[in-house]
Amino acid sequence: MRALVTGASGFVGRYLVRALEAEGWEIVQCGGPAEGGPYLPLDLADAGAIAAALDVARPDAIFHLAAQTFVPDAVADPMATYETNAMGTARLAHGVAAYLARTANAMPRLLFTSSAEVYGVRPAAEYPLVEALSPRPRNPYAASKAAAEALLLGAANGLGLDVVVARSFNHIGPGQSERFVVASFAAQLARIARGGAGPELLVGNLSAERDFLDVRDVVAAYLALARDGAAGEIYNVCSGVPTPIRDLLRTLILAARVPVEVREDPGRMRAADSPVAFGDNAKLRAATGWAPQIPLDRSLREIYASALESAAS
Repeated sequence: MRALVTGASGFVGRYLVRALEAEGWEIVQCGGPAEGGPYLPLDLADAGAIAAALDVARPDAIFHLAAQTFVPDAVADPMATYETNAMGTARLAHGVAAYLARTANAMPRLLFTSSAEVYGVRPAAEYPLVEALSPRPRNPYAASKAAAEALLLGAANGLGLDVVVARSFNHIGPGQSERFVVASFAAQLARIARGGAGPELLVGNLSAERDFLDVRDVVAAYLALARDGAAGEIYNVCSGVPTPIRDLLRTLILAARVPVEVREDPGRMRAADSPVAFGDNAKLRAATGWAPQIPLDRSLREIYASALESAAS
């Protein structure tokens, strides 16, 4: 089996590439310096580059992870986010259609990694979130992902492409950028433990409850959907369990075993933040047999250990 992975050098992309390699896939990595194997720089604004990547990869599956993923950056520069996340995805879809028209190769499955952000803030009665709910994006990142979903499903219906949409909820793991909440906590604690910072630990809204999965369970879901998901369908990739962010911080502090002073940072608060957000993964489970394998406590301990090692270097 052959795979084309966009965004292969990103946080999730690196884990996905390792999982594909473990299953014996041949992989063409796109989107940044690769950890190993064939690598192509890919500009999603360049239709010619997309055509070249598809011709080289001749993929059985395309895992489209490349995106601008950080909500504050999307708010700061919405047009660039729309260009990358929505228009880049549209060019990829039409590039696949053109590739099929000029070759005798088989239809590849295009797995698109969307986001639970598309659901927006919902009334309490609508949780856990199910795929049948209509999108209500509240920021440019969410809007870009909702638009990309619509463009891809339009290509599935109008051009006959084999598209599956994975709506991922919060995912965490070693190596994630400090811009994200759990990685930020772990990195701050590691610097305190190593003596590189004072005891103050800056936080945002600790009372919010979110649906967290280890990144390795996320990529396992992507592989399962590439194999067994139904074309033209949307699947939540989530634990189905809301966890207070305060509890994640408590677990990390216990792992660090250092005294800290927790301080709220207004810059880390998000507007229109929902108190509780979690999804229903029944559709994913029924289609693929997937289930989470990595307990949250284990994931948090490994995240802290990785941050502690990084703080020492």
